[in-house]
Amino acid sequence: MSDEKTVRRILHFKFTLPSADSAQLLSMLKTSKPFTTIFGEVNVRFLQNADDRAKILQIVEYNAPRSIEANRQSLASDPRVQAYLQVWRSMAPNVEMDVYQELEG
Repeated sequence: MSDEKTVRRILHFKFTLPSADSAQLLSMLKTSKPFTTIFGEVNVRFLQNADDRAKILQIVEYNAPRSIEANRQSLASDPRVQAYLQVWRSMAPNVEMDVYQELEG
């Protein structure tokens, strides 16, 4: 990543798998690993609900260049992002996504 100023972003994806079997999710994670490096260093975690194993929370943390963050629509239209999202939509069509930033005081 260049010397351009960045902003820290934390994404939360909440979704429910068709079943409590996470094998398909784990397989998809292995094939999507190269995507996570497109925008630099990315930390991705998956949490499984202890009471309902079909419910998953994905947490993605990254630093985005301010120029890209200023126009998220251009990022969302990137063909690599679209391909990644298509895989998610096929697995979990009702994904909820929230974008967070750190509170600064």
